Amino acid sequence: MRKRIVITGMGWITPLGCEIEQVWKRLLAGDSGMAPTTHFDASKFPTTFSSQVKDDFDLAKIVGDDAAKRHATASLNSRFALGAATNAWRCAGFDTAPPSDMTRVGIYLGGGEGPLDFFACAAAAVCGWEAEERKLNTVTWAKVARERLNDMREIEQEPNQAASHIACHLGVRGPSMNTLTACAASTQAIGEAMCIIRRGDADVMISGGTHSMIHPLGVTGFNRLTALSTRNDDYATASRPFDRTRDGFVLGEGAAMVVLESLEHAQARGATILAEVAGYGSTADAFRITDIHEDGRGAIAAMKQAIEDAGLTPSDIDYINAHGTSTEENDKIETLAIRKLFTEGGKTAPPISSVKSMLGHLIAAAGATELITCVLALRDGIIPPTMHYQNPDPNCELDYVPNEPRKADLKTALSNSFGFGGQNDTLVVRKFVA
Repeated sequence: MRKRIVITGMGWITPLGCEIEQVWKRLLAGDSGMAPTTHFDASKFPTTFSSQVKDDFDLAKIVGDDAAKRHATASLNSRFALGAATNAWRCAGFDTAPPSDMTRVGIYLGGGEGPLDFFACAAAAVCGWEAEERKLNTVTWAKVARERLNDMREIEQEPNQAASHIACHLGVRGPSMNTLTACAASTQAIGEAMCIIRRGDADVMISGGTHSMIHPLGVTGFNRLTALSTRNDDYATASRPFDRTRDGFVLGEGAAMVVLESLEHAQARGATILAEVAGYGSTADAFRITDIHEDGRGAIAAMKQAIEDAGLTPSDIDYINAHGTSTEENDKIETLAIRKLFTEGGKTAPPISSVKSMLGHLIAAAGATELITCVLALRDGIIPPTMHYQNPDPNCELDYVPNEPRKADLKTALSNSFGFGGQNDTLVVRKFVA
């Protein structure tokens, strides 16, 4: 018999707050996390707003003053990860009764790179540039870089650093891994963490994602790709998944973590089981770096794999938490993929919603955030809305639960994440039944 994998802890740090119930309440109310960008002066950028984590995030209040001091050099995304993981660990009850063998506890994150020390790096480049000869004087560059760059900030750019901070803080000594498959990263991390427990290499895994790309290079890159909304005069409603007037996603930041356990381990310690992660699918489009295959073949295959891995059929899925970025191509092709898989033989696709309409796109942290949303939807029998949906798109003709939450009898949910480079990852989560 294959091991069943359950969720016993959840934590997140998001633009709508840092507590599970607080954020869930705001999602059901349709609140928006979007506001003018303050991490840097974005006034000259095509997009001047984002979805930042607000001032109510205080790492010391979550981990304690001493731990916060030990991790004082952590980058912003590592601090988000520490906060979310600590809250998930506490939710699972491990803060007061930790596992007896910490080598059987692992970490698998979809952790993004830390923010580049942009202004110090730019200063070195500008000072070292010899305009007349049109070349970089590497000696001058190195001198300025040595004066201005900080060694710990450079180390914190490594994507594995968030996992390192979590391991040190919680004493986790089992498998430790990180993947950075763009917007699919934390969904993939949770799926792979589930597989690690299934094959017996760990009893408990902390998994999820963390990211912040709200910095000059991050915004520049997405603006040049024309992926970001430029609705600067109406930023609160700029994220409009599946709406005909959508013009791009809103860049967000944050972290979300879950504690996964084998059912046997969770039951043996009397844990409260929040949900069961039943299926995982992962595919590649093998197409283009920034475009989804126009037939949705990778998305279809990932959803099909996850449903089959859970021992289910498409008709067993009660709710789909869409990747739903609010870009023209993603929403159209995700809709096409869902239609192809779920409406064969005249069947009706389940209701779909995108919480990116409120949170923005948390990039590597998006999938884990949305999986937690699915768990809460199953728990409470209510589907969060797709906000700011006013103008139907003929290419998007499914039930997107527009603008208001909806009561529903939910037993099983599916969560999609699709990343640049053609990565497709899907998880199936269901109410726990012993």
